[in-house]
Amino acid sequence: MRTILYFIRKEFIQIFRDKFISKAIFAVPLIHLLILVPAVTFEIKNVNLCVIDRDMSADSRKLVSQLQASTFFKIKYSTFSEKEANALLQEDRCDMVLQFPLNFGENLGVGEPSKVMVSINAINATTAQLSLAYLNGVIQNFNMNIASQHAVPLVSFSKPQISITSRHWYNEMLNYSYFMLPGILAILVTVIGFLLAGLNFVKEKESGTIEQINVTPIKKHQFIIAKMFPFLIISLFDLVLGLLIGRIVFGVPFQGSIGLLFFCSAIFLIAVLGLALFISTYSSTQQQFMFVAFFFMVVFILMSGIFTPLESMPQWAQKINLVNPMVYLIRINRMVMLKGSSFHNISHDLYALAAIATSFTFFAVKRYRKTG
Repeated sequence: MRTILYFIRKEFIQIFRDKFISKAIFAVPLIHLLILVPAVTFEIKNVNLCVIDRDMSADSRKLVSQLQASTFFKIKYSTFSEKEANALLQEDRCDMVLQFPLNFGENLGVGEPSKVMVSINAINATTAQLSLAYLNGVIQNFNMNIASQHAVPLVSFSKPQISITSRHWYNEMLNYSYFMLPGILAILVTVIGFLLAGLNFVKEKESGTIEQINVTPIKKHQFIIAKMFPFLIISLFDLVLGLLIGRIVFGVPFQGSIGLLFFCSAIFLIAVLGLALFISTYSSTQQQFMFVAFFFMVVFILMSGIFTPLESMPQWAQKINLVNPMVYLIRINRMVMLKGSSFHNISHDLYALAAIATSFTFFAVKRYRKTG
């Protein structure tokens, strides 16, 4: 134990001698959170709309007014030419084209259903689907208003017999920052721990100082533990900083146990640090490590569920995610922070994370070769 403590002390001294790394450890989390949490969102706030109103009736103008009054749509163009509207769509100057036929208002006046045509720019499939869902919501409200104005309810616009009252749990105001912050925190501690630990190991290889360590009687597991521990502490400190920023700047609530969250984060960090050191044993230069690390980081982040629901991925991708530690930490962070989940609720994810951490650390110790 005394040997490990001496080597941990040596690692801390070596880390803080590097002025760039010592500053980056504190600056990266701050910039990371302040930029990404408010910027990364799937909310659609401005859908640029082009209207072709050939009817020019009171009903068509009323529907256009309702669209304009919503927080999602912005009427940027109005024309009578379908060709001109399609050109605007192709030039990416508008996101949606809404066309009213000549008899739109007349049909509604005599109790017959009427139709509108919608053309949507679907290059971004998510934006297109959300925009159409918002449009359907506005049109449904318009339908209900039309139906209530008639003495005899229209069959097509009859009032629903079942009343639905919705309630959003854990994020009642649907604030997207609440959803993103736990995921960004997982990425943050991964970047700090994974990259710095691996680069630190390879840097010693390049400078030759690791040869001096290899001729000492230190055991392989002691060396790996000493390499992991400083970056574990630093990453947990960055997690504290991230939680404070989330609470003070973005007002993200914390419903669960802070101790449970840090315990799970520590297990996660052992996993990613073990993988980083395992990759480092194969790398002769920092460039080699960065190339391989970039591959793993991209796969881990994009398949973690922070941007795409895990359930929407194909079966083969879901099986790959069984060894993706970031999947488990993001889910744990969201459950503990927003739902106040207990150990029992996250035990399955925690056991899986512990198994991954044990495996990666074992591989790192097994792969490390002492040569004197």
